[in-house]
Amino acid sequence: MATETPKFDPIKYKDTTKQQWQAAAEAWHRWGQILAAWLGPATEIMLDTVGVGSGSRVLDVAAGAGEQTLVTASRVGASGYVLATDISANILEFAAAEARSAGLMNVETRVMDGENLDELETDSFDAVISRVGLIYFPDQQKALIGMRRVLKPGGRVGAIVYSTAENNQFFSIPISIIRKRAQLPPPLPGQPGPFSLGSPGVLEAAYQRAGFHNIQTHVVSAPLRLASASECVRFERESFGALHQMMSGLSEAEREETWREIEQELRQFESAEGFEGPCELVVGSGVK
Repeated sequence: MATETPKFDPIKYKDTTKQQWQAAAEAWHRWGQILAAWLGPATEIMLDTVGVGSGSRVLDVAAGAGEQTLVTASRVGASGYVLATDISANILEFAAAEARSAGLMNVETRVMDGENLDELETDSFDAVISRVGLIYFPDQQKALIGMRRVLKPGGRVGAIVYSTAENNQFFSIPISIIRKRAQLPPPLPGQPGPFSLGSPGVLEAAYQRAGFHNIQTHVVSAPLRLASASECVRFERESFGALHQMMSGLSEAEREETWREIEQELRQFESAEGFEGPCELVVGSGVK
């Protein structure tokens, strides 16, 4: 009797993702300065390409702890508005607190699944942004179609995604080691993940299918700079919930051994100046 091929379960995946971010919220916030230095330049390019400026109304999907939300809010000024949404209530609490602390009265946070933006009005935003969020959506097309609906005519979508695994070894090496040690099968067809939109032409095609035009992409070198490989492991261990999920079938001793192997492999990116993990991002925009 033939064994049935396992199917990707988007509902289970989404529930697990939510739990991961609920647990990692404090760490993601605590590493905020590192995130700003690492992803900041690409964020500025994204905001430029979608035309965020004074008075803009912006929707930030999968906003996380909101570091890019605050950058956006500073750009749009008192006459603008930023709605930060995320599937995790815990992580949005940090975004709201940071906005209050910065005296930004133009930021609102709302717990919302990025694939289900139905409660938002049609034609109500000048720009929709998503920084390393869209890659993890089980139904990326549904998310993009929803983003297009809430945009005003002529409004723009902007997303930051990782490019390919070989150009993001700070992340792909840990994934490869964990996959081998945990004896995990290759990702199932349709399964989202860090490199799901990174190959040449993939993000552009996704935008096109969702109805966007005037599509542009920019490849951005964004090395992850930290003091050491050990600090990189600490950052990923505290903040990247997906890696823990991949290791759930391993014993505590096996998990520790896996992290040691990851650190050993990542040491190839250490020098006298510190750790510089290879990372390449794609910034893509499209017009409604």
